[in-house]
Amino acid sequence: MRDTEGDEAESVVKKTGTRVSRRGLLKAGTVAAFGAASGALLPRVRAHEGHDHGPAGAMNHFGNASVGEVDTRNFDPMQYLKEFDYGKTTTLSDGRTLREYDISAVDLEIEVAPGVKFPAWAYNGRVPGPTLRATEGDVIRIRFTNAGAHPHTIHFHGFHQANMDGVFELVDRGETFVYEFIAEPFGLHLYHCHTPPLKRHIHKGLYGVFIVDPPGGRPPANEMVMMMNAFDTNFDNENEIYSVNTVAFHYLHHPIKVKLNELVRVYLVNITEFDLINSFHTHATFFHEYRTGTKLEPDNFTDTIILGQGERSIVEFSYRYPGPYMFHAHVSEFAELGWSGMFEVV
Repeated sequence: MRDTEGDEAESVVKKTGTRVSRRGLLKAGTVAAFGAASGALLPRVRAHEGHDHGPAGAMNHFGNASVGEVDTRNFDPMQYLKEFDYGKTTTLSDGRTLREYDISAVDLEIEVAPGVKFPAWAYNGRVPGPTLRATEGDVIRIRFTNAGAHPHTIHFHGFHQANMDGVFELVDRGETFVYEFIAEPFGLHLYHCHTPPLKRHIHKGLYGVFIVDPPGGRPPANEMVMMMNAFDTNFDNENEIYSVNTVAFHYLHHPIKVKLNELVRVYLVNITEFDLINSFHTHATFFHEYRTGTKLEPDNFTDTIILGQGERSIVEFSYRYPGPYMFHAHVSEFAELGWSGMFEVV
């Protein structure tokens, strides 16, 4: 299925002469990179040493971080971290819980770095889509309405019947399809559009996190969701901006506060298109990794993991000492183009 919108956007990039490779942008400096990616001309400037939102050293650590603020009225990465959608719940006659959700696909422009806009396709008007959460054995019912310009679906990772797989039942513009299945197995899953061309529908933003808790739950923790994603802003099948939760460098400018010695649980998912791998690295601590979250005993104890697209892990850790600590992709290029953040341990 031909993506005419993507073709037209790429044609515009060619005509305006704003196509720049990500490696070219790295040479030019990250701030200038964001200007080139958005078609604007920005001077090469460094982050402000007196920035109110984080340590000056963190701002300058990867050369030039972004300057300015993204408008977070429509999507706030800090709010997204801990926003779990449990749906509208009903107890069925057999005692099971029915969870109902309404999801729509829309076309909209999002801001992925200060002044850098991206023509996205989004579930419920946001990228990533809402984090859906249930308990193993719950009945999931999702009314999906396509309000976008192209056919779309929702494919859930997990167990379900073939006619609920989000592959063959293409939902045309203005149509609605109801997905219904049992939430299983417990673990950390995801959902995304599975309409061809698949790389375009995923990269444009049609994805989200699906958490299925074990029947007995997990130990109490400071829980948060991190979706590793990236954006090809000039449509050359090569990402110019990398991030966790969509906005480049957001958690570098706005560190995530955690308490000393508290258990932190990160639901980490990689959805990055155009790159074979992505990674997650914590400074000054190690974490227990639960691959796909389908076991209650950890698979690994480390400070760096590598994930391919669609791979995910639950990672749990705590900090022994107060202060600011970085987390970022351990692919330096990704870190320098936006995938960097800070924990502030208090």
